[in-house]
Amino acid sequence: MIAAEQKARSTYDNILRLIKDPEICDPIRFLRQREVVHFQRFGESLRIVQDHLDSKNFYAFNPEFDTPANCGCQAKTTR
Repeated sequence: MIAAEQKARSTYDNILRLIKDPEICDPIRFLRQREVVHFQRFGESLRIVQDHLDSKNFYAFNPEFDTPANCGCQAKTTR
């Protein structure tokens, strides 16, 4: 995801180098800034996940959530 944000930002930079019409440049600048913010947020999220990978409370799945339900609605097989 981070690489995609960088590529989009680079594409917007290239467009802004070529186009001088303010009606086109203003929305492109807005989109470029949005990509910069996305890049920062993805970076922060990745850093948080990496910091907590060694935590004792980290599970790849939640054993309580991933157990089969006992609601009686499961299909029963008959012979």
